[in-house]
Order: sequence, then C-alpha cells, then structure tokens
Amino acid sequence: MSDVLIIGGGFAGVWAAAAAVRARRRAGAPEEAVRVTLVAPGDDLVIRPRLYEADPERMRVALDRVLGPIGVRRIAATVTGIDTDGRAVAALGRDGSPLELSYDRLVLAAGSRVLTPPVQGAEHLFDVDTMPAAARLASHIGRLAGRPDGAERFTAVVVGGGFTGIEIVTELPARLREVAGGEPVRVVLVERADAVGPELGPGPRPEILAALGHAGVEVALGTSLASLDDASATLSDGTVIPTRTVVWTAGMRASTLTELVPGPRDALGRLEVDEHFRVTGVDGVYAAGDTAAATLEDGHVVMQSCQHAVPQGKFAGANVAADLLGLPRVPFAPDPYVTCLDLGPYGAVLSLGWDRAVAQTGAEAKKTKQTVNSEWIYPPVDDARAILELADHRTTWPTGSVGRG
Repeated sequence: MSDVLIIGGGFAGVWAAAAAVRARRRAGAPEEAVRVTLVAPGDDLVIRPRLYEADPERMRVALDRVLGPIGVRRIAATVTGIDTDGRAVAALGRDGSPLELSYDRLVLAAGSRVLTPPVQGAEHLFDVDTMPAAARLASHIGRLAGRPDGAERFTAVVVGGGFTGIEIVTELPARLREVAGGEPVRVVLVERADAVGPELGPGPRPEILAALGHAGVEVALGTSLASLDDASATLSDGTVIPTRTVVWTAGMRASTLTELVPGPRDALGRLEVDEHFRVTGVDGVYAAGDTAAATLEDGHVVMQSCQHAVPQGKFAGANVAADLLGLPRVPFAPDPYVTCLDLGPYGAVLSLGWDRAVAQTGAEAKKTKQTVNSEWIYPPVDDARAILELADHRTTWPTGSVGRG
C-alpha cells in the first residue's frame, strides 16, 4: 500500500485528493494501491473568493460531502511538523492529542494568509481572508447603527487597492447604506502605489475607476496606513480619517508550513516546483495552490488565486498517483489566464491574458462573475461520478473557462 497525504482543505487540496483518486481508478489499480488522506483543521471547503460579499458564513461546502463519496479519508487536525527525511507529518487533533501521519507522497496545499501590518492599533483591523474574519466584519457592520453618532460611524477605509481591495471597497458603500438609515456613508480606498490595481495593469483600470466613482469611493494614492484606533485611521501622509471600520487587504504570504520543507521559496513564501508540482530538491513532496510558485506560459508565475489553485490541485493529484503507480506524469498546462473582477453594483470587468485585454464589462461581466462565484468554483457534492469527472486535470471548470476557444 502507498499513502498519499494532502495537507490543506482548500481548493488545491480538495482537487488534489479527487484527482489522485481519479487517476488511481483510471489506471485500474485497487484502492489499497494508493490510499488518499487529507488533513485539515476545518470541516469545510471555504469559498474564499466570496468572503468579500455579505453573509460570508454561508460560503462553505462540507468536506465530507466531497471527499466521502470518493473514498478519501479525512483527518481533522492541525499540522505542526513535516519530516521530509522520515516522510512523516506531525499534527494535533481537535482534542489536543498528537498524531503522526506517514506518507509515500506528500502534497502541501495549505494555502496562504494575509499579513497583519506592524502598525500601532493593528488589533482594530478587519480583513476578509478567512471565514471567521469575514464574519467578524459582517457582524461589526451590522452593529454600527447602534454606535454613537459621529463621522466615524458609517465611514470605512479599505487599505490595499489590489484584487481583494477593489472587490470589497465597491461592495462596502451598499452594505453600509443598508444599516445607515439615511445617514451619509463614506468609503475611502488607500493604495501605496500611484494607481489603483497596480498588478492588474492599465487595461481594466478605466472600468475600475468608473466603478469607484459610481460607488462614491474616495481614493488616496501614494500613501499607506500609519496607525489606527477604534475611531480613526492615520495615513502616512498625515491624513486622519474618522472611522470605525478599517479593512486590510494588502500583502499575502504562503502558509508558514512551507518553511518546514527544505526547498527554495520565493518572496511570497511559496515553494519552487517543477512542471509536475514536485518541490525542487525534496524527494516525495509536491506543492499546489497558494503554497506553490508554479510557472505558466511565457515564464509567468501563478497567482495566489482560486483560478490557479483548482488546476494546480488537479495536476498535482494526478501526478502523485501516477508517480506511485509507475505511470507518466503530466506537465502543468492550465487554461489561458482570465481575470474577472467584481465591481459591486456597477458591474464587473473581465480581461484575458497577462496583458489583461478587456473582454467584458458592466452587466455582461457581472453575469459571468456571478456564474463563476455561485456555480463554477463549487465542487459537486454527494456524487462520486460527478466529482471524479470534474477532477480531470484537463478540465478546470464544469462548463469550461471564459475565453477558451
């Protein structure tokens, strides 16, 4: 018997597990030939790309409804150590009991986290990085109407004008108006660079700026958060904004578990992997999703996103099974890069390729975004055939990717 151990219950981990099972079945190998186990602290696949929306606590899928039907063993535990020489993983169960899990092949798919900045008053920051954090923000917004009057009550500041920052800042005005009872609402976007969405390039920017204007969002460029307390935020240029709501979206890093694997890492903490998702210089270890710095077409490196985590998981899972069964591995060949950015009530913008040529805007792009968020990124549940069919590494989404010919 050979054991595949997958660390992480996000998109990459879930699809790695499913793809490994699919590859084993397609090879005609018995279940005991390649046993697949997934270890993660939570019981759910959190639909992280939707945590900027209202009511975040419903953005989840029970892991057992995906893994159970296909025979993947799930262990609810937190990984504390990785011994790549001894091929063993240490973990703590929910009751605090120590566990030791052996493996023949390991897939590290533990995701990423937002970095809390070293600023005075950081304990007052909100974020939408995890379900508890997003739920905390939603609860806070719901309580604002009961707070004392003042300019700070219905003023929100979003720090970071990247993908997540733009999506939450264009949603916040409407969410605040729902609780403001006709009182004025103010939302400010703070971005250190001299342009909004610096990593998104100039293509989508006119639509982004139009959406910010439509929502009445103020934009402060070339500045950053210096400090905050429970009623104000001070920017690096000295501007003081009365606010009770500061949302931090700037700066992502791979899971600290990557530091337990003795392979080279990039500036985001991601492990360097080859075209089969094998970690460079570490035998028997693969990485996928936000923990992996995989190379795409023309030398581009994957983004820390659901769009790239899903196919990475599928390729990694297929390859670990192939590795153990003595079959050829398949090189990473994902669908063409697409960016679909939600812009709140204004609509959305969809762009194609790394030059981000705009392909859809407004209501058309919004419909695409809603389809992606409400359908495509959700795995099938309670149906082994549907789960394994979609686990094919040659297919990213149920209906194909936007922009595929």
